[in-house]
Amino acid sequence: MTKKDYYEILGIDRNAEENTIKKAYRDLAMKYHPDRNLGREKEANEKFKEINEAYEVLGDPKKRKQYDMFGTAATGDIFGSPFTRSGFEEVMGDFGRGGLRFDFLKGIFDGFEFSSGPGRMEFRTQRPGGRVFHGHIPLEDMLGDIFGTATESAFEQQRRVNNDIHEQLTISGEKAGRGVKMEYKRRGRKIEITIPPGVKTGEKVRYKGARLKLDGQPGDLYVHVTVKD
Repeated sequence: MTKKDYYEILGIDRNAEENTIKKAYRDLAMKYHPDRNLGREKEANEKFKEINEAYEVLGDPKKRKQYDMFGTAATGDIFGSPFTRSGFEEVMGDFGRGGLRFDFLKGIFDGFEFSSGPGRMEFRTQRPGGRVFHGHIPLEDMLGDIFGTATESAFEQQRRVNNDIHEQLTISGEKAGRGVKMEYKRRGRKIEITIPPGVKTGEKVRYKGARLKLDGQPGDLYVHVTVKD
């Protein structure tokens, strides 16, 4: 069997430093995410597996040393090393900020699951020996306020119900009183949404057919509003 050249896979020099290796991994992970390779998802998944295998070895000093000496190293647990685990967490953060999905990872890592919660994304994977890894990724603002005050406007939770998209939005009392216009981003696409003046906590704003415009799937977007005093 032909040995893989992990340096070539990541496109780095054999003397590359740790930060260079991590950056190459993050850049390639974003490049080969299936959402950015529509129509070539199968090839993208295979490339993503290859990138993760290369980073699992070169991102861990011990595995890299063994690989440099013998041309091979054990693979299969990117979460087992604090070095590669941190790199993986950063990539998950990149996906979250880019509005890219996570579900394709279920076919790459055994037992991979993810869920969203207030202010975070949690992912878990069942590893050999029954160990479970937990990670939390801060979710960046997924709304861009065209008035330039996006720090007060954040989606705290993302979830799906049937084919509809449900998002929770917290805004200031001032914005609730005058209404706001924002951009909602998902999978590289965006639409403009309007929160009407006088909206109150507990109310929801429906955008009919929004999901079709965002990712080609039938469904509406519901924004559940909380007004912060």
